Amino acid sequence: MHIDDFDFDLPPQLVAQQPPAQRGSSRLLVALPGQPLADAVFGDLPAYIAEGDLLVFNNTRVMKARLFGQKASGGKIEALVERVLDAHTALAHVRSSKSPKPGTELVFEGGLRATMQARHGELFELRFAGEDTVWTLLERHGHLPLPPYIERAAGAADDERYQTVYAKHEGAVAAPTAGLHFTEALRQNLQAQGVALAEITLHVGAGTFQPVRVDNIAEHTMHSEWYDVSAATVAAVAAAKARGNRVWAVGTTALRALESAARSGSLQAGQGDTDIFITPGYEFKVVDRLITNFHLPKSTLLMLVSALAGYDEIRAVYQHAIAEQYRFFSYGDAMILGNKAQSD
Repeated sequence: MHIDDFDFDLPPQLVAQQPPAQRGSSRLLVALPGQPLADAVFGDLPAYIAEGDLLVFNNTRVMKARLFGQKASGGKIEALVERVLDAHTALAHVRSSKSPKPGTELVFEGGLRATMQARHGELFELRFAGEDTVWTLLERHGHLPLPPYIERAAGAADDERYQTVYAKHEGAVAAPTAGLHFTEALRQNLQAQGVALAEITLHVGAGTFQPVRVDNIAEHTMHSEWYDVSAATVAAVAAAKARGNRVWAVGTTALRALESAARSGSLQAGQGDTDIFITPGYEFKVVDRLITNFHLPKSTLLMLVSALAGYDEIRAVYQHAIAEQYRFFSYGDAMILGNKAQSD
């Protein structure tokens, strides 16, 4: 398939620039196989989930990964930490008039200093000075990295609203945005009606926003992200399947982690890097249902949801969402999708 097969016209006013007034008050578009599209609100979610079904959440936490400063020579510089390697070293995207060379000292806000050690493709290895860990320094000096289509700087409110209520393990540079709709009360209500909850970790990287730069999508090189699927989650998935229940991924990142851990044919506990690229024709091994936000034109995530729900079906979903003025992207509304290969 070609990149233009995944293009669509999105009115810019539908790109959500702020979160909804209250967490969990977004709209919900229900698009399940063999059923007409239904407009709902996110609070209606429990009505679509059966007792015994399993919801799998991504418990990653967004780092304050964006740093502003200058080279020791005076040129302005911006860094976006992609991955923390150890207590004092990280890989980062660096924007400046000229790329820093090994040995270049970078001075960020608050007097934070780092030395560029080496380059690894598009990423720069930075060694931070002082005794404090990278995590401590980012929390003290960094800024939350809102997505590039949000045309404003992160504010104090984003520190809370651009994290899920169940975020635990710091390491992401973008939120698993389907999870932003969940309140703790909703999670408790789901458990009270007999829905099982489990977690994985996938540290969302900046590559999630990178455009596909090839015409033939089969030639695209997918970015890599670190994930961890625990033995407890594997057991929860097996138990749900044994009951005849469905496995729901809360967000494309949870789906990618589960399907990555099942590449051998069955779900296996473990951790590592994944560059899984899910496009139409992919056979899903774990996930039956997906809760997700709306995605960018020509994006790998639009290809992923087309693989799950069907190419023509997704085009119809997006046409409906635009006509009905749904809010798009990270702070936007949500939808439920089902695996087209399964019938009710």
